[in-house]
Amino acid sequence: MPLSATELSQLRAALQDAVVKCSERCLYSSSKWAAELLNALPEADDSDDTPSDSEAHFASPIYTPNQDPEEAALEAKEFSRYLLAKSLFDCKEFDRCAAVFLPDSLLSSVLATKSDMTPTASMSAAGKAKVKPTAAVGGRQSGTAVPLPKLSQKSLFLALYAKFMSGEKRKNEDSEMVMGPQDLGTVVNKQLLVVGRFLSAWFEERTNEDDEVVGSQGWLEYLYGMVLAKEKNDEKAMEYLIRSVHKYTMNWGVWQEMTSLISRVEDLNRITRHCPQTIVSYMFHLNTSLELYQQSPGLASSLEQLLGIFPTSSFLITCNALLAYHAKDLMAAEQHFSRLLSLHPHRIDSLDHYSNILYVLNLRPKLAFLAHLCSSVDKFRPESCVVIGNYYSLLSQHEKAVQYFRRALTLDRSCLSAWTLMGHEYVELKNTHSAIESYRRAVDVNRRDYRAWYGLGQAYEMLEMHTYSLWYYKKAAGLRPWDGKMWMAVGSCLQKMGRERDGIKALKRALLSDAYYDVGSSFGGGELVGPRAATGHMDPEILLQIAAMYDQLGDEAETKAYMELCVAQEEGDEGVDEELREVQIHNDSPGGSDDEREGNGRHGREGTGVTAATSKARMWLARNAMRTGDYASANRLANELCQDGVEVEEAKALVREVRSRLEASGMLDSDS
Repeated sequence: MPLSATELSQLRAALQDAVVKCSERCLYSSSKWAAELLNALPEADDSDDTPSDSEAHFASPIYTPNQDPEEAALEAKEFSRYLLAKSLFDCKEFDRCAAVFLPDSLLSSVLATKSDMTPTASMSAAGKAKVKPTAAVGGRQSGTAVPLPKLSQKSLFLALYAKFMSGEKRKNEDSEMVMGPQDLGTVVNKQLLVVGRFLSAWFEERTNEDDEVVGSQGWLEYLYGMVLAKEKNDEKAMEYLIRSVHKYTMNWGVWQEMTSLISRVEDLNRITRHCPQTIVSYMFHLNTSLELYQQSPGLASSLEQLLGIFPTSSFLITCNALLAYHAKDLMAAEQHFSRLLSLHPHRIDSLDHYSNILYVLNLRPKLAFLAHLCSSVDKFRPESCVVIGNYYSLLSQHEKAVQYFRRALTLDRSCLSAWTLMGHEYVELKNTHSAIESYRRAVDVNRRDYRAWYGLGQAYEMLEMHTYSLWYYKKAAGLRPWDGKMWMAVGSCLQKMGRERDGIKALKRALLSDAYYDVGSSFGGGELVGPRAATGHMDPEILLQIAAMYDQLGDEAETKAYMELCVAQEEGDEGVDEELREVQIHNDSPGGSDDEREGNGRHGREGTGVTAATSKARMWLARNAMRTGDYASANRLANELCQDGVEVEEAKALVREVRSRLEASGMLDSDS
């Protein structure tokens, strides 16, 4: 997607405008995102610019002019008060900032009159009905209604946003200690009602017969969408957020808010059709797809095109690393994060993901360096605390890891990684009830987090509450349908509940999922025809479990077929690294849902070598051969078991039994 010089110039101007406009409204994260993208653009070649073009190009807009004459006049009139309000916001004096434009006395009197609106008017304020301006104004003029203050949209946004942030700050102050006895996670932002009702009245006043908000610039729609999302009114929130991006596309905060409301790929595709088609919406689709754990050649191609425009963008390099991570290519993900760290050594954003990858790969020196770096840059960032907590977890100092995860949550209670990883630590400490609470809080923060759902399944399985466990495992599998470990957990749980046939279906799905990563992601295609279609590429543990279920059902033919298939996985030049095979509960994917943690040995497509699963399968085949009188096969399998070194004593006893039966039947000379 190469851009012409004119398109690059327009993109640069749009990003500069976004940085200033977001900063004017104290949307600092959105401003930072736009500024990082702006500086990731290649330097412009100024050799062909005329002096006037060059002068215009290097103009530094400190205060962006408003194209609406009425709004521009209001902004000019309020400029001194605006500067005061913004200064107060920057100093985190949110109540004082809001009071510059909306004193409590004015706000309470306005909202008191709006609370008497009729149900029809209330619906129109929410965008559910079309209201004529004359009717709306007439409704407010009756009685002693107090009109809305005449403020510019920029000043109104800043005042209401300050009110919103004041409520968030007070909510954090009123919350009890993280995971303390009184921490129920039920404290709410008490300013949501005030901000929501004021915005509802503002939109009602400006909505015409065509359900369009006359003169709106999109910023107040964004704020109202945030309020509605906090109130769990997702459908209406999405409606206002889409309105916002149509009016101003470059506010990344709106797109992020939309991402948080999308839980399925189908919803993403439906919503994308209603969004303006720009480079920012392109990034939104990419970012949301990664949040939904997608990985496909199409996403990789989109990311490659964007990196062609922004070659050093920290945001896009992070997306590239996460794409490799979701495709289970941890080494490539580690290399992308390593490059990101070399380009932006003081940037802490997303380094908690990097620490998870280093944890899985057991790269303790690199994780120690990362923890030291984060601590030296800013030890009181939630991401820094998560990185340090991961380091202590790798050292098996689980109590200290919990301490740092708690610290991350004290700084930011919406830090998803900290909730999930703290749940893993409580599982390690055998504190199941605290683990369940941690996972539940992670799900409250983000219902798309399959790791928390999986962790809840594991915790309830430890409590032998298999019905609950199965429900949570199914939620995890639904969020990550191509992860074999999710389906393996579902199958194991069904087996414990005595539902062998359903369990077999789930485990076969696990085999297909593994084949998806092995065949599809490596060669760009390929289909697994059936469980016997590929040997050497399937997890022997799953095959053994399927065989055991068929054995419980009394289906000897299927049992034997899967036992033989399990033994066939040994073929190859190298065995699996035993250190990687050790199952650890703590990981970005609990219980080692990433195959690299358990070391399934698929990187070079070699066989697994001798494992406990293949030895058990060989023992079953040897005993089955004994039962059917196939002493030659029983003897061969038993001798192989003696060489495996896994079940040697039992194998030797089996060899002796086979020899005695052969001798008794005269098939073996007593001298041999």
